[in-house]
Amino acid sequence: MTSASGTIRVLIADDQQMVRQGFTVLLNTQPDIEVVGQAVDGLDAIAKVSELAPDVVLMDIRMPELGGIEATRRITDETPRIRVLVLTTFDLDEYVYDALRAGASGFLLKDASADQLAEAVRVVAAGDALLAPGITRRLIAEFSRLDSTPRAPLKQRVGELTERETEVLAHIAQGLSNAEIAQRLVVAEQTVKTHVGRILVKLGLRDRTQAAVFAYESGLVRPAGY
Repeated sequence: MTSASGTIRVLIADDQQMVRQGFTVLLNTQPDIEVVGQAVDGLDAIAKVSELAPDVVLMDIRMPELGGIEATRRITDETPRIRVLVLTTFDLDEYVYDALRAGASGFLLKDASADQLAEAVRVVAAGDALLAPGITRRLIAEFSRLDSTPRAPLKQRVGELTERETEVLAHIAQGLSNAEIAQRLVVAEQTVKTHVGRILVKLGLRDRTQAAVFAYESGLVRPAGY
């Protein structure tokens, strides 16, 4: 989702000034992205979201006062349209899975290139694909092992889906794009897009990342070897 002008409005939340300034410079060179503000911690991020109404928040996980996970939870609960892109130093940061469960739409390594940063913002703003599917899938699988018992209420909700929707959800959890799912199921890509939309509505989920988390937590998809 973008602003009426078509420009993606971004808020950067990080306690390191150099990170905030560096990302601001990189993103402001993009014609379709504008950094509208910076926040120094989670509480500041929540206040700035209310004040500036960004489309995407780049959220560091470890910050003083209030960390990125709780800030993400509060922001996405209060303003579901806002997408949160978590910033992390390690591709298997144990806190990233918690951030996805809290409502983040994806994550990005802090050493990403300018092009990767800009594309990540666009992907998250669009809400139509998992960010870095291979890495995200690996992370979700890895940390779902920490709590490998399916949650009964979630397992029951899978029953609300049709057989084809259940198939599509399982493929989403594997990190496949709409085009890849369409190829697997031998259907039109638009048909897959329709199924994805219905899955999100039926399960009350925000985007594909949340759908992938749901698939693991409900037991529909199990991590490799489990």
